[in-house]
Amino acid sequence: MDRPDRIDLLKRRDERTIDQIYQEFRHGFILFAKRYELDSDTVLDVYQDAIIALCENAEKGNMDNLQSSLKTYLFSIGKYMIYARLRKNQKKVAFENIDNFHFEWEEYEEEKESIEITQLRNSFLKLGAKCQEILRLFYYQEHNLDEITNIMKYDNKDVAKSQKSRCIRQLKELIKI
Repeated sequence: MDRPDRIDLLKRRDERTIDQIYQEFRHGFILFAKRYELDSDTVLDVYQDAIIALCENAEKGNMDNLQSSLKTYLFSIGKYMIYARLRKNQKKVAFENIDNFHFEWEEYEEEKESIEITQLRNSFLKLGAKCQEILRLFYYQEHNLDEITNIMKYDNKDVAKSQKSRCIRQLKELIKI
């Protein structure tokens, strides 16, 4: 089931969906939380609290434009709940334990890259045909400026170079919008 449907079901407190999410991520969360030297009961308490917070955030609409996976979002909630408990118990969190969380953010980075690629593609398509062709020849087909000058029938290499620069500038401006 895709994420928007699951979020919608979480908003409605669909018990089956909540149970599926609970079971799906429980083992991974327990493994992740063991790094913080918490006892099993505390880890399960934090996980249950994180599931409740996940449902509440969905109900409030805080997840409507979620840019990460449900797993990453849930683990983030749990991570901060663990930090809060450790602070409350005045325990220090070792820096290397925090650093080990990087694998959870890989999904977010992939989604972020996918969004950036989509934005780049859409901006590229807004360019004129000549700019698209120059950039395609240079970056995709890896032609040098001399070859582009011949292909595009420019007077000289400097014209091709300035055209390419102008097209790159246009593309950058479109991406900023």
